[in-house]
Formats: sequence, C-alpha cells, structure tokens
Amino acid sequence: MDNRAGEMEVFVAVSETRSFSAAARRLKLSPSAVSKLVTRIEDRLGTRLVVRSTRTLQLTPEGEVYLQRAQRILAEIVETEQLVAAGGRTVPRGLLRVNAAVGFGERYIMPLAPEFLARYPEVRLDLTLTDSMIDVVGERADVAIRTGPLRDSSLKARKLMESRPVVIASPAYLEKHGVPQTPDDLDGHNCIRFNFRRSVDEWAFRMPDQSSELRSVFGNMQVSSGSIVRQLCLAGVGIGRIGRFHVEPDFDAGTLVPLLEDYRSGEIETVYAVYAGHEHLAARIRAFIDFLAERM
Repeated sequence: MDNRAGEMEVFVAVSETRSFSAAARRLKLSPSAVSKLVTRIEDRLGTRLVVRSTRTLQLTPEGEVYLQRAQRILAEIVETEQLVAAGGRTVPRGLLRVNAAVGFGERYIMPLAPEFLARYPEVRLDLTLTDSMIDVVGERADVAIRTGPLRDSSLKARKLMESRPVVIASPAYLEKHGVPQTPDDLDGHNCIRFNFRRSVDEWAFRMPDQSSELRSVFGNMQVSSGSIVRQLCLAGVGIGRIGRFHVEPDFDAGTLVPLLEDYRSGEIETVYAVYAGHEHLAARIRAFIDFLAERM
C-alpha cells in the first residue's frame, strides 16, 4: 500500500515553502525525489496540483483543496498518536493560530492569554490582531474572532458574547463642545467614522415613536478599528460609536461617557469564534474556544 501520509507530508512542505528545494531541505530528501512524489500524487488524482515556474510555484484550486485536507489529516495522525501515548487522554498541544479584531483582542484575549497558556502549557499561541476580514482557511488561522453576521457558510462558529453599539465621548470633549441631546445634534459635532469597506457613514437610532432612523454623521477622521475610535475619543478628538465591550472599563473609570442612550437602536452585535470545523477538532482549538466561552 502506498504511503499516502508520507506523500501528504511532502506536498504540505512544498506548499508551505513554495519550493521543491526548500521542501527537500526540510524533509532531508533530494529535490528530484520531492518533485517525483508530487508528480505521483498528481498522476494518481488525474489533476494538476502545482503550477511550476523557474522562480516559484503556485497551487491550483485543486491543490489548495488537497493542501487543506492533507494538513487536517496529518494533524489528526499526530493527535491520535499523542492520544494513545497519553493513555487515552487528549492533551492540547502545538501551535495555535488565532486571528481577532483589534478591540476584542486587546480587551479580552491579551489579558486572558497568560491564564490560557498556564492552563495548557504545551500550547504555543500565535496571535494576530486585525480588523480586516481574512480568509480563515487561506490564512491558516485555527480560530478567528469576528463580530456581526457570518458570511462563509463553510465555517463553524460558536457564540462567545453579545454587545451593542454605544455612542461615546470624553468629558473633556463634551465640556468644550456641548452634550448632544438628540441625534440631530450630532450635525454640530466631530464624529469619528470607520474607513473599512463594509462600513457606512450612518448611525442607527430608535426615535421616541419607536421608529428606526439612520443619521448621516460627519467628521475629520476615519479609522480602521474600534480600538482606534476609543483612543481618539479618550483624547477628546470627537464622538464615536463602537461596541460597548470596548469601553466598559472606561465608563467605570469616568474617562468616557455614553451618549444618546434614550435613542439607542436596539442593535445587538454577536461575537463569534469561527473555525474550519470537522468531526475531529484538534484539542488545542477546542480547548481555546471552550476557554473563551467560559471566560466571556
């Protein structure tokens, strides 16, 4: 029987290094042996997985699919061996790649990371904070933390918490520019907006007659994350609107105050842990998601 796992290991090395020579050095094989093994896989499958060139190589769409499944299978083999060696007890271990929105990462994951790593000392955490939407599979993130509606139906998600948008400003800004009493009053204020593609320059409010209205807002700054909005509001630059979880400690400290609470829209922002799920989820991924759900 062919050594399919060994072939998969070679293909993964080629895919990750984008080079037969580099993969050969990693695996202590000759470049020709690596090339022949990839060709053998392609011949057996009857499709091209790799597009070769003189400088580098690229995966075909079929190659991307094969890579994802091969990585999953190899991880399961390692975990199975670890499970047996541990007498049937699965120990979370290995590299855990987590991608999270900046505000959530700063507010929750970074403060909780020492506790998680102390609980699971054989896990190594690779944390990336960005408000850009990423391809979870393409970026090889084990877990991504995202807020709002989920668009990729191929991914699994676990709800971690709910929050709601809140309009905020610092006492210093309000002392200088006045406190808006109704959404109409925002026309006279510097409102900090988002610049990412899915954002809009309108804020939602619920009026006294219970109707919902969107109000256009204007200002001299656009930014890429709720964390930056918070920092600018703390500095007295203007008025922002972000998820309440960003600023609860600031409300407690009195460094920021909520505004227009009688007009809050009723919107709920759900925070999810998103992952490429399958029936045998790696112990390190399951442990991290369970830990966050517990601590949220």
